[in-house]
Amino acid sequence: MDHRGIVYERHGRGEPLVLLHGLGHRRQAWEPVVDELARRHEVFALDLPGFGESPGPGPEGPYGIPALVDTVAAWCAAAGLPRPHLAGNSLGGAVALELGARGVAASVTALSPIGFSRGTELLGSRLMVGGMHVATRVPAKAWRRVIDSRPVRTLTTLAVHGGTRDPYGELARLDPSVVTRGSPYTRLAPEVVRYNFTGGPVVTCPTTVAWGENDRVLPVRAVRRVLRAIPHAREVRLLGCGHVPMDNDPRTVAHTILSTCTRHLPRTAAPAAASAA
Repeated sequence: MDHRGIVYERHGRGEPLVLLHGLGHRRQAWEPVVDELARRHEVFALDLPGFGESPGPGPEGPYGIPALVDTVAAWCAAAGLPRPHLAGNSLGGAVALELGARGVAASVTALSPIGFSRGTELLGSRLMVGGMHVATRVPAKAWRRVIDSRPVRTLTTLAVHGGTRDPYGELARLDPSVVTRGSPYTRLAPEVVRYNFTGGPVVTCPTTVAWGENDRVLPVRAVRRVLRAIPHAREVRLLGCGHVPMDNDPRTVAHTILSTCTRHLPRTAAPAAASAA
């Protein structure tokens, strides 16, 4: 994928902080927290390839987690950000952790990252992927009626926000253009369900894993695997939050990211310094 096609917004001044959204979302997911973050950082909110305004790869091009990580790493290097702070939600959280494992992150804040859920914890995600493939075979007009039905909008709201009302007092709605045959979402979703994070031992930067207690997409108990994989990671439980916590409690999410950016590791967790010759 060509990193030059990534569309982004830039706010504030200070040490660079790159924000990475989740599957099917876009850079606007970070709007509730951008102003607070931009008071202390130069903030870059990206549209990941294939979402928002950033073009996806061609039908034959690679499009999985490794390709996304490579593309974001290339974008950061081209933007003159060799080691920015990173914060990501869900898919974006995994991309941030993978970049942390490469040693190119000053800190990582992962909000409900993919790659740590197992077995029945992934049931909802697998059903979502199965339903998505069925939806691509349904006429567009009928599919839009399904999306706009109250039961589907209620389930969507419950999955994303952890309750039956979103923070704006309405039922959430899926974007019908996302769930079409060959769309970036339908190509990437199976990869997201299969993905397992394995780079924990080499993540040496300050790391926070924050999880919404009401997350219905990736249950909060998966946080235990993050802490086993990255023992120095700090755990934050986001009370009253669902899978996209920026909507539920932007103040706490912003504080969690900012405090990670200024966090220092214990000496035992820091990478060993090279000995003098």
